[in-house]
Amino acid sequence: MKHFLTALLALTLFISCDKEKDIDYATKNEQEIKDYIAKNNLTAQRSDSGLYYIITNPGTGANPTANSKVTVAYKGYFTNGTVFDQSSAEGISFGLNQVIQGWTEGISYFKTGGNGILLIPSQLGYGNNSTGRIPGGSVLIFEVKLLSTN
Repeated sequence: MKHFLTALLALTLFISCDKEKDIDYATKNEQEIKDYIAKNNLTAQRSDSGLYYIITNPGTGANPTANSKVTVAYKGYFTNGTVFDQSSAEGISFGLNQVIQGWTEGISYFKTGGNGILLIPSQLGYGNNSTGRIPGGSVLIFEVKLLSTN
């Protein structure tokens, strides 16, 4: 009987974990972003994809495209303020076609020298999958500064 209960518990936990991967976080993320914006008295724009963005300084020059290589300084955190990643002031360089969809879209709203905030729902980030210190279904917030477009 003891082994049966243990097996039943293990099966229940396994099924529960699988169901978490099937959760649609879109509605939850949308409300979490709206609550964060209201709590922090921010004014953000929402794109058709569900990305929220705040342009503090638009920068100058041309906007990068999805195929541009850019250098960006950033700080990434959750809505509770916990930082999960941060670049140096010199930033990092990458192709916009090599990053999460929220960055590909969001960075394209800035010109060189521009900065602001991207509020990225999980469907434009890592979806339901956990990645490093980022749990599946997480809203990601990035303070970004576009240092250059190459």
